[in-house]
Amino acid sequence: MIWLTWRQFRGSAAMMAALLVILAVVLALTGPGLASDYSAGIAACTQDNTCDRFYDWFLGGHDTSFMALTLVVLLLPALAGLFWGAPLITRELEAGTHLMVWNQSITRGRWLAVKLGLMGLTAVAFAGLCGLMVTWWSDPLDKSAAEGLALMAPLVFGARGIAPMGYAAFAFVLGVAVGMLVRRTLPAMALTLAVFAAIQLAMPLLVRPHLMPPITSTFELGKTNVDGIGINRDRGGYVEIRLKSAVPGDTGAWVLSTALIDASGRTIASGDDEAAAQVSTTSGPCAPSASAGDSCMVEINRLGYRQKVTYQPLERFWPFQWIETGIYALLTLGLTWSSFWWLRRRLS
Repeated sequence: MIWLTWRQFRGSAAMMAALLVILAVVLALTGPGLASDYSAGIAACTQDNTCDRFYDWFLGGHDTSFMALTLVVLLLPALAGLFWGAPLITRELEAGTHLMVWNQSITRGRWLAVKLGLMGLTAVAFAGLCGLMVTWWSDPLDKSAAEGLALMAPLVFGARGIAPMGYAAFAFVLGVAVGMLVRRTLPAMALTLAVFAAIQLAMPLLVRPHLMPPITSTFELGKTNVDGIGINRDRGGYVEIRLKSAVPGDTGAWVLSTALIDASGRTIASGDDEAAAQVSTTSGPCAPSASAGDSCMVEINRLGYRQKVTYQPLERFWPFQWIETGIYALLTLGLTWSSFWWLRRRLS
């Protein structure tokens, strides 16, 4: 069975391995230079306090590669489910070869176990290697990324660390299970993609934020968490404050919610909405004639305005990786058991 499975599977496995080798060579050649540029830029910007501008420049110069590699890692598990998992049973059913294969001395349970073991472990290994290589290469860019592309952000988190291994295992077994139910290759592939995409969207929206209790804290306003301030003449000349989805002192944290509150703790505005702070703009630090913008920020903080933010800190990246991978492993085991049961009891 191992020899037969390898004969059927070796072409696609060899092609995937070749692509990973090419990717590994490219990353190995460019990764050290990327890390060196980052170290040199940090050493220079810390002397004149211009690291914010360096981060924007550094990420902007590599944003295409950053997003392309992230997309590759996110797509790899889905491809394993589509092209390896879904056709595994449906190909035999449509060709009628299951009538011969399942009536030999090899039981259908052993047949499925070998198929799942060899192909599933290969898919997990490929996804894991790809994820870890991209994690290593992207480390300088992850340290420079803006709020929406930080390491804990939903789009980036799923393409880093060991999480792609769990995604690949689940997607592959999902494709097998769906193929058993649908019994047609193209509909099975379409349904596998739809279900996998739905679960991948539900995880960061509904599950991941609650893997650990989030932290809620208040912070003074500054360059880290304020996107801009201005005077809105249409609202009585109040100072408009626009917050960032960022946590001072924890670059890379995943912000779940952010709001501007006043000295009494009352929420003035949430999310990306601009807030009108009742600060004098006719005289004082926030008047249009004032020369220093930082003094207006000091005045706003003196009056008690703060950012209230609920977030998952960056230090929880690896615990979240292990927990989420464990969840997908449990889902994979459940689907595997269902596939064996369906194969033995219902599929003929």
